[in-house]
Amino acid sequence: MTQAQLQETANIPALNEEPGGRKWQDYFGFNTDHKVIGIQYLVTTFVFYCIGGVMADLVRTELRTPDVDFVTPEVYNSLFTLHATIMIFLWIVPAGAGFANYLIPLMIGAKDMAFPRLNAVAFWMIPPAGILLISSLVVGDAPDAGWTSYPPLSLVTGQVGEGIWIMSVLLLGTSSILGAINFLVTLLKMRTPGMGFFQMPLFCWAMLSTSALTLVSTPVLAAGLILLSFDLIAGTTFFNPTGGGDPVVYQHMFWFYSHPAVYIMILPFFGAISEVIPVNSRKPIFGYKAIAYSSLAISFLGLIVWAHHMFTSGIPGWLRMFFMITTMIIAVPTGIKIFSWLATMWGGKIRMTSAMLFAMGFVGTFVIGGISGVMLAAVPFDIHVHDTYFVVAHLHYVLFGGSVLGIYSAIYHWFPKMTGRMMNEFWGKVHFTLTIVGLNMAFLPMHKLGMMGMNRRVAQYDPKFTSLNEICTYGAYLLAVSTFPFIINAIWSWMYGPKAGNNPWDALTLEWMTTSPPAIENFDKLPVLATGPYDYGLEKAKEGVPLDDPNPVLSGGPNSVLRAKPDPTVAANPEDRK
Repeated sequence: MTQAQLQETANIPALNEEPGGRKWQDYFGFNTDHKVIGIQYLVTTFVFYCIGGVMADLVRTELRTPDVDFVTPEVYNSLFTLHATIMIFLWIVPAGAGFANYLIPLMIGAKDMAFPRLNAVAFWMIPPAGILLISSLVVGDAPDAGWTSYPPLSLVTGQVGEGIWIMSVLLLGTSSILGAINFLVTLLKMRTPGMGFFQMPLFCWAMLSTSALTLVSTPVLAAGLILLSFDLIAGTTFFNPTGGGDPVVYQHMFWFYSHPAVYIMILPFFGAISEVIPVNSRKPIFGYKAIAYSSLAISFLGLIVWAHHMFTSGIPGWLRMFFMITTMIIAVPTGIKIFSWLATMWGGKIRMTSAMLFAMGFVGTFVIGGISGVMLAAVPFDIHVHDTYFVVAHLHYVLFGGSVLGIYSAIYHWFPKMTGRMMNEFWGKVHFTLTIVGLNMAFLPMHKLGMMGMNRRVAQYDPKFTSLNEICTYGAYLLAVSTFPFIINAIWSWMYGPKAGNNPWDALTLEWMTTSPPAIENFDKLPVLATGPYDYGLEKAKEGVPLDDPNPVLSGGPNSVLRAKPDPTVAANPEDRK
C-alpha cells in the first residue's frame, strides 16, 4: 500500500492566506467549502443530539416509577417518537456525513467535493427539517406512533403531527441521497493521481460502502412514506386494512431502509475507528484488505436482512429461516473488523488518548450489542423478547455504544485538524469515564427487563420492574451530565486551547500533511504518493531518511515513513503543549 504525502512546502498556505482562511461568519451561511460544510453538519447535529437527549431523559423520568405521574401517556408517546427520530435522522446519520464532508477530500488529495453546491444544499435541508420535526410537538396533535410509524396506528392518531413527521423525514432522506451521490463521485473520480482503491484510508472505504447502501435503500423508505401520506391526507388505502390495504407491505418498505440504516449509522464510525486505532497503537493496521472488503460485504448483506424485524408479523416460516440465516451471516464481516482492530492493538505501543479510549470503549460495547443481535436473529428467541426492553438494550448498545462513542472518538482525533487546537486530555478522560459508566447503567439492566417481559413504548408497567428502571434512569441522567465536560472542553479548546501543529498524532494519512486547519483549497501542491497510510513503527533508517531531514526523499517505497518537518514552536507531546 502507498499513501499520498506532501513535499514540506506543499502544506504551507499562500503568503496572503491564513491557515484555514475562514471567518466565523462563514459557518452561518451558504458556503461551498467542504470543510465549512463538515463543521456545519457536526455542530448542527450535536445541537439536535442535545435536544433528543433531553427528550430521552424526560422519557426515563416517567419510567422511573411504574405509574403515569410525570407526563401524560399521549405526551410520553410523542416524546419517545421524536427522541428516536431525532437521534437517528438528525444526529447519527448526518454526523457521519459531517465527518465524510470534512475528511474525504483531504484524505484523497482533492481540493473539494465533486459537487460543492449540491453539498451545501444537502446540508441546508437539515436545519428546516429538524425545526419542522420539533415544531410538531406544539401543533396540539403531535406524532405518537413511534419512529416506525406503523399503520394503521399512524393513520388514526396524531394525524397533523404525523404529516409533519413524514415531511421532515422525506427532507432528511433527500439530504442523505444527495450526500451519498457526492461522496461516491468524489471517491471514484477525484483521488490524487496514483492513489488506487487500495491506497485509500479505510474511512474512505467505509464511506464508499455507506453511500452505496444509502442510494439503494433510502428511495424505498421515501416511496413508503409518500404512500403513507396519501393514506393519511387523501384517504387512499395502500396500507389501511379497512379499505383492503396491507400494513405489512409498509413494514417491508420501512425496514428495507431502516435496517440498512443501522449500517449507514455504524459504517462511517467503523472507518473512523480504523483510523484512530493504528495511529494510537503505533502499528500497521491488521488486515487492511479484509477490513475494506468487509465494509462492502456489510453493505451488500445489509440489504437482505430487513425482515428479521418482522418475525411476529405473520410472514411464512421459510422466509423466517432465510432472514434468520442472512442476519447471522452479517455478523461475520463485523467480526472480521473486531478481530483486525484487536490484532492491531495487540503488542502495540498504545497511547491512551481520549480518542483511543473512546475507540476501545466502542469495540467493547459494540461487541455486547453484536452478541445480543445474534441472539435476536434466532426466530424462537426473537419471538420471545419481541417488543420488550431487550430490543431497546440491543439497539442502544449498537447505536450509542457503537455510533455515539465512535463520533466522540472521531471528534477527539480530528479536532486538532479542524481547529488547529488541542482538546484537554484530562477532561476528555473525565468525559469518557462518565459516558461509559452512564451507558452501562442506562442500558445493561434493560436486557434483564426484556427477559422478564417488560414491554417497550409503554409508560405504565408492573411494579416488579421498578428497581431496574430506577438504575436505568439514573444512568440516563449520568449520560446527560457527561455531555457538559465535553461541551465546555470543545468550546474552550477551540478558542484558547494549545496550538496543535499540523500533525500532532504523527499520523500518515494525507489529511495530516497540510495545515491545521487546512487552507481553503486544502493543498498548494499536488500530493505525491510515498508511504503506506498505516505504516507505523517502521524504521526510517531503512530508507536512509534522517529523523531531522528537512527534505525527505519521496520515493522510498511502500515501507518508507515520511513526516512533515517538526515545528520547533510546538512540543512533541500533546500533553506538554502550553
